[in-house]
Amino acid sequence: MSKVFVLNTDKRPLDPVHPAQARQLLRNKKAAVFKQFPFTIILKESCPDTAVQPLRIKIDPGAKATGLAIVNDSTGEVIFAAELQHRGFAIRESLTSRRQLRRSRRNRKTRYRQARFHNRKRPNGWLPPSLMSRVYNIETWTKRLCKLAAITAISQELVRFDTQLMQNPDIKGKEYQQGTLAGYETREYLLEKLARKCAYCDKQDVPLQIEHIHPRAKGGSNRISNLTLSCEKCNIKKGTKALKDFLDKEPERLKKIEAQIKKPLADTAAVNATRFKLLEVLKCTELPVETGSGGLTKFNRTKLALPKTHYFDAVCVGESTPDKLIIKGVKPLIIKATGHGSRQMAVTDKLGFPKSHKTRSKFHFGFRTGDIVKANVLKGKNAGIHLGRVSTRKTGQFDIHTGTKKVQIINQKYCKILHRHDGYLYSLSSIVH
Repeated sequence: MSKVFVLNTDKRPLDPVHPAQARQLLRNKKAAVFKQFPFTIILKESCPDTAVQPLRIKIDPGAKATGLAIVNDSTGEVIFAAELQHRGFAIRESLTSRRQLRRSRRNRKTRYRQARFHNRKRPNGWLPPSLMSRVYNIETWTKRLCKLAAITAISQELVRFDTQLMQNPDIKGKEYQQGTLAGYETREYLLEKLARKCAYCDKQDVPLQIEHIHPRAKGGSNRISNLTLSCEKCNIKKGTKALKDFLDKEPERLKKIEAQIKKPLADTAAVNATRFKLLEVLKCTELPVETGSGGLTKFNRTKLALPKTHYFDAVCVGESTPDKLIIKGVKPLIIKATGHGSRQMAVTDKLGFPKSHKTRSKFHFGFRTGDIVKANVLKGKNAGIHLGRVSTRKTGQFDIHTGTKKVQIINQKYCKILHRHDGYLYSLSSIVH
């Protein structure tokens, strides 16, 4: 199983231990639970002379999810793995909605203030909130893990793979597209954009070929907007037919492919916009930061025969990746960013007019919505033990979301706090490696 983090009595991180050893320490009352997510114990007796092995935190940034891993470079053991799911696109939609509501109010010439555009100066290196949220999430978890483990170095995936530049540093112009691995980045781009499946039949987990939408035999170009992915069977079947002729009996698929051609790769744009900002933030931790390319990550993962996941991509980031990795029993933690709620005082209708007001009280009986609790109900229709996220009411009758169901009307006296609301939801992956 994944290791359990251990803290000394002064909250200094010690070497993580096996879950069985952690259970024994808790059973013998030599330690207490310090944190539920990630699970951490704190010793009751000090161990000042205990030697601690240095660990490395590895980060594979993504637009929707980022892989995190803690690896022991000397032994190759994966101590911790997690997938951090971002809310950048949700923030973008919220900002767009707010902007539209304000604009509609101004256009009605009501008492609302006029737009102000020139009274706020953006600082150097400014990025929109939807992008900065990704940077802040990674920064938050890097600092948290540094408090729970003896982290001495950081590895971050920074740039794309460029094999031709490595083989020939003087490469330029047309030569850049005519090397032995010409088309590598184009293929990676298409795989990412089309979700690694055939555009014509949606087959996955089969060899895919780069296919020209407008055939080259009829003047089609090699521009990225004229390329897609297809399986061998569909590629042969289409041949030199025009796309409209080939899909004349599938108008919905034709419409979908034409929309895909024009759609930009927003995920790649988000990662490219934030990667150097993230590097700047990680350097502020005063730990040595190693950077690696996406191609090196893929090479390491292929060499070690690891499945394609965000957390295993993180394990394989950088040249520091050990030749052998110990991943047996690793159970990744899934972390979903939810934010801390809204400061909006009134719920509005579709025209932007207030229709109801929110209460300012966030706490009831020492609990707040979002806390992870354990409820031991002794009798009634909800009798049993329930573990999950709580929704509070001032009446003291709470709801608990267990992940699979919603248990309603549980009295607050049965509830016990396990983890305070911190802007994230947690769950353990069902996959144990």
